[in-house]
Amino acid sequence: MSDSESLPVAVRDRLALEKNVWLCTVRPDGSPHVTPVWFVFLRGSWWIGTDVSSVKVRNIEKFSRVSLALEDGRLPVVAEGEAVLHRGSFAAEITDAFTVKYGGWDVSAPYTPGVDRVLLEVPVRRWLLAGMAQ
Repeated sequence: MSDSESLPVAVRDRLALEKNVWLCTVRPDGSPHVTPVWFVFLRGSWWIGTDVSSVKVRNIEKFSRVSLALEDGRLPVVAEGEAVLHRGSFAAEITDAFTVKYGGWDVSAPYTPGVDRVLLEVPVRRWLLAGMAQ
């Protein structure tokens, strides 16, 4: 089930409302790097803003496969996909979605002064849901 339209309504609601997702990338030595991040879910993809100098970006530049998991372990929502880095200007639809979800936060504004921001786009390749793992 990679099509987000066929997701249960409860899962779509969580994607819209929950603030954090755990992003798992792979370090060059093969070990996992797991970190909580803010996200929006639009058009079948997870979108995450981060500084270009972050560990997650360095990992994705070497190995683009990632996993994402919402925080509630009782009702798991896990997705797998290949992250795509977007540099430069960000689409207004994405920045507006972050602004609405996170109370005025600008996903494109540098977290670290002088360090560029990037967007990670993770189109879902596979969903792993309670009782529906593929």
